[in-house]
Amino acid sequence: MQEQYRTGIDYLEAVTALLQRIRSAHPTKGLYEAAELQWWWSVPRRSDSLGQLFWFDDEGQPEAAAVMIDFTGGSSAVYDEATFCPLFMPDARPEQVAHVVERGLALASEYGFASVELEVDRSDDVMCDVLTGHGFTIKEEAVLVEAWMSAGARSEISPLHDDYRLASRAETMKRAHHMGERNSAFVEERLFQTSLYRPDLDLLILDSGDNCAAYGLFWYDPEIATGVVEPMRTKDEHQRRGLARHILTAGVDRLAEAGAERISIGYEPDNPASGHLYRSVGFEGVKQTDLFSGRAIARAS
Repeated sequence: MQEQYRTGIDYLEAVTALLQRIRSAHPTKGLYEAAELQWWWSVPRRSDSLGQLFWFDDEGQPEAAAVMIDFTGGSSAVYDEATFCPLFMPDARPEQVAHVVERGLALASEYGFASVELEVDRSDDVMCDVLTGHGFTIKEEAVLVEAWMSAGARSEISPLHDDYRLASRAETMKRAHHMGERNSAFVEERLFQTSLYRPDLDLLILDSGDNCAAYGLFWYDPEIATGVVEPMRTKDEHQRRGLARHILTAGVDRLAEAGAERISIGYEPDNPASGHLYRSVGFEGVKQTDLFSGRAIARAS
């Protein structure tokens, strides 16, 4: 395989192609969907200008990557610092995994990251062994549950109280984006730079005063007939009114109508309300992850 670097939009296109290939090869293998890394792109980060490391085969297809995302600005509920995402095809050999991790840690060190953290599937013994060999330890156990739903098993759209109405970004372009209030670094222009963002799947619920009460962003990836829900939020003063259930069931229904056959969502296991909601509409957990942390120093070859 040939090592190459990609930066900015070129990086986003390459990592999207790799993650689509991974998902095409296996229904649940790997930790990320292309839509998730495209969502991360909506916030400008120090790592945007870094060269991200990819491995391509002789036909120019991405086979693996060592990606660094800087979350030190506090824009993630899971990550706190520079996050290392080693990505592989499902049939990657253990020695390939070890090589990508080692090259990635060396690259992180070159970029000035003293330490990195990364999410690891609890059942991934190969990755756990490689990281342990580099001195990594578990920073936090059970940080995320990955759940999936078959579109055919989705629930009916739940009712919405008369004081509220459902809208999409496609209908509300004249107003400021509903996610900008919570995250000042959010830039809608960057969402439109991604290949998968659709304003008609960017949903919000407005109250009687036309204020945003809840929102959910639904991503459809036609390359792999997959939907992703990321992110969702109901404002505190509108909790316990069924808004999250309505926007979730409405969004999942739109994904199915767009062509999604399977839909993914992630949630923190220590948030029982979210877990209960997602399971109640048809999502089933398929894996749990731990958060590892360690120094960004490659082992000498």
